[in-house]
Amino acid sequence: MGHVSTTSTTPSLPVPTHAAPLREALLAADFTADGLLDLLGAQAYAALARSETVPALRATRGDAPLDTLVRLFLLQQDVAHDRAAAALPLADALADGWVVREDDAVRATVDIRPYGGPDGEDWFIVSDLGCAVGGAGGIGKQGRDVAGEAVVLGVGGASTTLAGITVRTPVAAALDLGTGSGIQALHASRHATLVTATDLNPRALDFTRLTLALSGARGAELLEGSLFEPVDGDTYDLIVSNPPFVISPGAGLTYRDGGMGGDDLCRTLVRQAGERLNDGGYAQFLANWQHVEGEEWQDRLRSWVPAGCDAWIVQREVQDITQYTELWLRDSGDHQGDPEAYRQAYGRWLDEFEARKTKGIGFGWITLRKNAAVAAGAVEPSIVAEEWPHPVEQPLGDTVRAHFERQDYLRGHDDAALLAGHFVLASEVVQEQVGLPGSEDPEHVLLRQNRGMRRATRVDHVAAGFAGVCDGTLSAGRILDAIAQLTGEDPVVLRDRTPQAIRLLVEEGFLLPAAPTTPATPTAPNAADGSAA
Repeated sequence: MGHVSTTSTTPSLPVPTHAAPLREALLAADFTADGLLDLLGAQAYAALARSETVPALRATRGDAPLDTLVRLFLLQQDVAHDRAAAALPLADALADGWVVREDDAVRATVDIRPYGGPDGEDWFIVSDLGCAVGGAGGIGKQGRDVAGEAVVLGVGGASTTLAGITVRTPVAAALDLGTGSGIQALHASRHATLVTATDLNPRALDFTRLTLALSGARGAELLEGSLFEPVDGDTYDLIVSNPPFVISPGAGLTYRDGGMGGDDLCRTLVRQAGERLNDGGYAQFLANWQHVEGEEWQDRLRSWVPAGCDAWIVQREVQDITQYTELWLRDSGDHQGDPEAYRQAYGRWLDEFEARKTKGIGFGWITLRKNAAVAAGAVEPSIVAEEWPHPVEQPLGDTVRAHFERQDYLRGHDDAALLAGHFVLASEVVQEQVGLPGSEDPEHVLLRQNRGMRRATRVDHVAAGFAGVCDGTLSAGRILDAIAQLTGEDPVVLRDRTPQAIRLLVEEGFLLPAAPTTPATPTAPNAADGSAA
């Protein structure tokens, strides 16, 4: 999430002058994601992700360099000078400010957290002490106590979610807006020639510089400012942002509260992204949005989509206003303070929601794709807004890209062209037959994806038979003619009523358009069980 400007009381940060030898020492000690799991064990490792440190403290009572590094940079424990010297290039670390010495003890000035890249890279995310992830104690309260309003968080669930859904095709220019500790810029450095990272908080830009340097990644262009102000006039092939999207009564905690009323910050970000994208470019955001009385949430989000763009909006979760209020009051630590102050704060949140006629808050993903044909008015924009609270399989970047490619295909093919087309069943799709035990025929048939969005759709016997034989050898029309012959149905009627079902199966990724292939032996579907005859 983005941040606001620092104050004069904010502690100074390290400099990356000797980041390379420090990185070598961390790797030599196996201070990596895999190394942590091996040292701590699954239970302590999972507890550490919840900011519960006691199991990790018990697991690091040895004197090996890895024990020392975990205690120093993850658990924020003072370690003896001689132990630190055995694990680190200590003179360099002291000179750069990664650690400080007090008498015969050494303590860390920042949190350094091992993070595994998508291709096995050993990366490190640098953030404020105690702010790598949210904890039961309330990260916001801790952040205010440590560094005023300038707290910079490390890796959390939102960060990894955005990284997982981002389209990872090679691009010339990528923008990480509201970079924070730099995790999105780090991912983008793998496939973008130029990475630009912005933040309203200059201290966040310093953290991003440290994250990139300690991870051995290429540097990024770092610009200070709000939203798109620092990049006025520039355009990009990829824009990503995990903004301060929390809808709250005021900008109390700037790592999460955007400072605009309601969901205006997210709306503004999405609306302004269109003119910053190159043709074919993607803008991908996490966001919260209001569910307002008398208004469908899908209509609200569709109104955000800028001209010239297609969009895929996925609502992953909805909370009522009391759940939402309690979540973020706990996040800020207000639940641990004076009970009367807590009640007053709770009331302010509810007053704000009632004034805006807000009955719930949605959370999800918004992806835009700039489309020259849409901008020119040659085709209508594809704007899909759907609710999908079910489990998915990350990473989803390829799934997101394929969604827009299928939309292009469907817009370019009317029913006649669809019937002339060839399709293959996606490799991850399986068929399930559902019915009472012992019954001769199933009550209904499901097609289910075992990867990506993990969708399931109910189909009739015709659609099941059609999908089962799709291997690219026969056109859709010829398959339907064969089904009509097997079932005794009128082939004209079947051709007339089936394209809608085919269109849905293509849209949701069960069927993939394919170039025609020549079979060794022609096959025809068995409509009774959906297999090839």
